[in-house]
Amino acid sequence: MTLLLVRDAVLLTMDPDRPDPFRGWITVGDDGRIAAIEPGEPPADLVADEVLDAAGKLIGPGFVSAHSHLFTSASRGLGMDQSLYGWIQAMTRYTDAADAEDVYWLTRHGAQDFLRNGITSAYDFTSAGLPFTAGSGDDSARYEAALPDTAFTHAQLRGKADAGLRHVHSVMLGQGGVSPADALAQLDEVVDAARDVDPALHLGVALSGTVQWADDPGAAEVEVAAMRRHGLLNQPHFLETAQDVELQQSKFAWYADAGALGPDLVFGHFIQTSDEIIAAAAAAGCGMSWQPMSNGRLASGVARIPEIRAAGMRVGMGLDDQSCTDVSDPFSNMRTALALVRATYRDPSALPVRDVLEMHTRGSAEVLGVDDRVGTLRVGRFADFLVVDPRDPDTGPVWDAYGTYVLACSLRNLHQVWVGGRLAADGTRLCDPEATTVVDQVHDRLARLVTQVDGDQVFPPFGRG
Repeated sequence: MTLLLVRDAVLLTMDPDRPDPFRGWITVGDDGRIAAIEPGEPPADLVADEVLDAAGKLIGPGFVSAHSHLFTSASRGLGMDQSLYGWIQAMTRYTDAADAEDVYWLTRHGAQDFLRNGITSAYDFTSAGLPFTAGSGDDSARYEAALPDTAFTHAQLRGKADAGLRHVHSVMLGQGGVSPADALAQLDEVVDAARDVDPALHLGVALSGTVQWADDPGAAEVEVAAMRRHGLLNQPHFLETAQDVELQQSKFAWYADAGALGPDLVFGHFIQTSDEIIAAAAAAGCGMSWQPMSNGRLASGVARIPEIRAAGMRVGMGLDDQSCTDVSDPFSNMRTALALVRATYRDPSALPVRDVLEMHTRGSAEVLGVDDRVGTLRVGRFADFLVVDPRDPDTGPVWDAYGTYVLACSLRNLHQVWVGGRLAADGTRLCDPEATTVVDQVHDRLARLVTQVDGDQVFPPFGRG
């Protein structure tokens, strides 16, 4: 059965096996996957439950965020003039007091915010509930030496699924003084719980490596054991900050010595690198996720993307914490990426426009190992796509579809978001009937947390809550 027919669309498929863009049509089966995608007009006798006449609008795949922290969605505008560790301290001031049910609503708020903005799949770090000591640098910053409370982990899994966001669910093993056996047993519990989530939405469990903050090479060994136990991807935050660079770089050897280097190790941020580290990571097949807006906002630096790509590393892009990208806008993330790299290298060819769109769609999916399901508009992939209208508001003639899509369009031109062939957002309106309830829950819960942490005061201090 054909669930949906999309006709008269300018298609940016990001399919490496066919030239695009082209004007054509898509059909979606009742399993939510693309059944056909072709240039020209659809067959005259084709019948579908629903027909979307795109009228020449641009249609591209839903964005994939290769690095996200969805529970931070209600902490925007905090730590405004801080680098990473000062910002973490400001951003988590109230959420550290949250219970698991609070974290559920915070995560669901972040997930529906992503969907509204055209991000249909995300890698989500689930560190809520595990307090972070924000020291001056990597020598003093660390997560609490305890296993994460699985109530928090499961709450974040439910929040993403209930919002309808496709996701990779990334969990920590604990750090410093945690028994490896206990850490692996808890991981087993998380993997078992994830089996109950709709497999169309749940793209997999992954690890959030903590070597960047660890004191002992044993942390890398435990991560490798966990990766092999369940065949998991591991994305550690690594070489992120401009502090303690020598210390950070020295820990690359911990991963190498533990046997972690390979396609299932994806370095988050990977800014403070060296030629030797890039060469070794590329030779082993490692990937990286790049968060340009976050890296700029927190003054972390500019990743060496041209050298990293030239070495052969796979690169995806993420929106990071919604409280340090603030507006979870993939269009702005792409333009920030272009601006940072081109200005740093004083060369517009250092990062081509089409490449940055590829990195935020197919590239992110490839890095996360989920490109068989998301990231491109191809037969068999989920029908997650965006309807972008460069005529409303008008951006002028479309001389080049990629140029207009990446450089001239923005959230104001994002007219619809479709997930699995079903409408998820129409203009600024989310189609989830509980979307307003989510917003109300988050504002009410943050008001309680502020009172709990700071005592009686007016919340919020400015404007309507």
